[in-house]
Amino acid sequence: MSVFKQLQKARTMFLSSDIKKSGKNKFAGYEYFELGDFIPAIHNIFDLVGLCGVVRFTNEVASLTVYGDEGSIEFTSPMVFAENSKGQAIQNLGSTHTYMRRYLWLMAMEIVEHDSVDAAPQAEKPKEIKQEAPPVPKGVTEDQKLFVDKLIEWAAVQDTKSELVGAWKANQKQIDAIKVSDPNLFNHLKTCFTELKDNIKE
Repeated sequence: MSVFKQLQKARTMFLSSDIKKSGKNKFAGYEYFELGDFIPAIHNIFDLVGLCGVVRFTNEVASLTVYGDEGSIEFTSPMVFAENSKGQAIQNLGSTHTYMRRYLWLMAMEIVEHDSVDAAPQAEKPKEIKQEAPPVPKGVTEDQKLFVDKLIEWAAVQDTKSELVGAWKANQKQIDAIKVSDPNLFNHLKTCFTELKDNIKE
């Protein structure tokens, strides 16, 4: 059986599993899957259908490679670094790995979640955040646009202003590169972070 058929079978089996969401977004008021909610079920299903998933990280890219009987499928995403100024470096690294692993598995298994932006209460939803990001101009890569989308998505589920500030600083190198290559995309990112920060009441 091809790896594509094996993965599709695994996705179908996952749909029938009774997995509960334990993550809660206090600001927007919705629940979401945490990594620990679905990983045990996915590993059991992969074992049954003959698949194995391997996650890898570099400074720029996170990837999940699904190996099967006949070949493999790779899912990738630009790295987004999490940082909390009150946490230790190893804790920030763990948060980054957990977030990226969660995102890669959601993508590989086609697990549907609430849109973290559209799920915000209508009365409090930042006007700029619900707008689509500017189109990718020449000189801006698709990876940079995806990086901005993922950073905004991550920021939308944070509970404290320090987490937002920490995430910005942790990803400063990539943000500075976007500021040079496309000021409009940079301003979109900055506006989203500012409005998310203003909506957090501590």
